[in-house]
Amino acid sequence: MKRALLIGAAVAALSGLTWLGLKLPSLRGTAPTADQVVLLHGLGRGENAMLLLENRMTRAGYEVHSIDYPSLSEAPDTLVQTVGEQVERCCANNGRTVHFVAHSLGGLLTRTYLDRRPLRNLGKVVLMGTPNKGSELVDEFGDLWLFKVVGGPTVQALGTDENSLPNRIGAPYYPLGIIAGNGAISPLAKKWLRGENDGVVAVESTKLEGMTDFLELDTSHTLMRYDAQVAEEIIHFLEHGYFSHSSPAAD
Repeated sequence: MKRALLIGAAVAALSGLTWLGLKLPSLRGTAPTADQVVLLHGLGRGENAMLLLENRMTRAGYEVHSIDYPSLSEAPDTLVQTVGEQVERCCANNGRTVHFVAHSLGGLLTRTYLDRRPLRNLGKVVLMGTPNKGSELVDEFGDLWLFKVVGGPTVQALGTDENSLPNRIGAPYYPLGIIAGNGAISPLAKKWLRGENDGVVAVESTKLEGMTDFLELDTSHTLMRYDAQVAEEIIHFLEHGYFSHSSPAAD
């Protein structure tokens, strides 16, 4: 019974299931000459998960497109295809610059899509709490039946081994900013995650060879989507190509 509770907690942590996923009013309607931003949520989330960040970026003058995908029910290739189809419809062929901002699993799908489909109008990419080197929680719980049932097929591909989804994606060829959180609030953090972490993803796992800039902030995996400083730093990177309070980039 105790083991089952831990597995459930691990999947809940990975999917960021909290009461904060409330529906907020959208502020879409930016002028069609603005740069575009594609937002991707993380595991276990839906179309409203990035609304607060979307609204902040809309106020900053961007035309924002929040991409939804069935993260718990489909395999990675299907998710990448689903994301790609939406990007193609909104942003890929109109000649205007398109940036990508993604949280957690959304960052891996973004990287995979851009690996397969280089965009002529691609601008910059910012990833938040993305396990670019894989998830230690998946290493620990991934083979267990309950984890598979609750987490779905994609979560099984997120481990740290060399054949996992994160470790099969090519190096970035675009300006890439990475934000990691070190404000763990999960009880899982101390036991299964090495070093500083956001409660779900270790700081070291977010880092990627070839990244342009790296920023570590005192925020948790789920809360970083709502954090005003995170939003400010994302906008700063899209405008300038670096974070305003960046720490030294490291492999």
